[in-house]
Amino acid sequence: MVLGKVKSLTISFDCLNDSNVPVYSSGDTVSGRVNLEVTGEIRVKSLKIHARGHAKVRWTESRNAGSNTAYTQNYTEEVEYFNHKDILIGHERDDDNSEEGFNTIHSGRHEYAFSFELPQTPLATSFEGRHGSVRYWVKAELHRPWLLPVKLKKEFTVFEHIDINTPSLLSPQAGTKEKTLCCWFCTSGPISLSAKIERKGYTPGESIQIFAEIENCSSRMVVPKAAIYQTQAFYAKGKMKEVKQLVANLRGESLSSGKTETWNGKLLKIPPVSPSILDCSIIRVEYSLMVYVDIPGAMDLFLNLPLVIGTIPLHPFGSRTSSVSSQCSMNMNWLGLPLPERPEEHVVRIACIFSLQHRQAMQKW
Repeated sequence: MVLGKVKSLTISFDCLNDSNVPVYSSGDTVSGRVNLEVTGEIRVKSLKIHARGHAKVRWTESRNAGSNTAYTQNYTEEVEYFNHKDILIGHERDDDNSEEGFNTIHSGRHEYAFSFELPQTPLATSFEGRHGSVRYWVKAELHRPWLLPVKLKKEFTVFEHIDINTPSLLSPQAGTKEKTLCCWFCTSGPISLSAKIERKGYTPGESIQIFAEIENCSSRMVVPKAAIYQTQAFYAKGKMKEVKQLVANLRGESLSSGKTETWNGKLLKIPPVSPSILDCSIIRVEYSLMVYVDIPGAMDLFLNLPLVIGTIPLHPFGSRTSSVSSQCSMNMNWLGLPLPERPEEHVVRIACIFSLQHRQAMQKW
């Protein structure tokens, strides 16, 4: 990017990990540098930074107002988590092109440090969804007399920790359902389904052990299945927009009439998905495990077991929190390996993978 005598303007974060991935959580200090390279002497009015974190939703719906009359209704809402501004060089008066107060920057590379603290209050995890997003960024602006400002924005990832070592997330989830098929005046026997999982909270890379019993007393061939779904809910102007996506699934053996199938801990692996978002007023991301029986020619019989995808994994010696910024391993094939013994290691690996996915989504936005 060459503009006048400004060769480049970049932003770098002081990451506290080996892989240089900017990942933070509430209460952390975000620090870094604005790097300026010039090919000759320039005069500068100011060099500013602007850091902001916010959640935003947006969608449109078509409405019919009567005969041959239609219009589009826009739904938007925004929540701001923080808004920080600072001046690294110069003064606030950008509209003043007088010779007074200009700063001279000589040819070469220059670094200007910045630092600010994220709020101690809970922050929503960075997220890119179908109808909304949670984004955190730092923007640098270089203002020079009689020239357009040079601007650059760089995103960073925020994780709001969810510790699955809490009683509510360690409790088993279970259910039972039964369905009787009818065809005109004939009634076949019932199809029954019972399912249980060991707990409600999991982290990406774990496998859910599914315990289930499916009994087919109907006259039809049925197939037991299981799937993990992500539900994105967006709220604006008293309305809600929901998007449901398949995350992972498995299929059991076909079950003929009079047969029973038992799952003794059938495994369904959780891929590298974003954590649940439960504390944002306009965006909610939830997960569920659906265990169901696929019945040809009839409505499926299904059980929905709620899940929470967290960031701090199960630990046999109790819950231990850690700073996501403390360390990072960029082994992107970690999902194929056994889970690490230290929760901190697992948390940071999740952060690294999600940070990469978040940056890729931002580039497509």
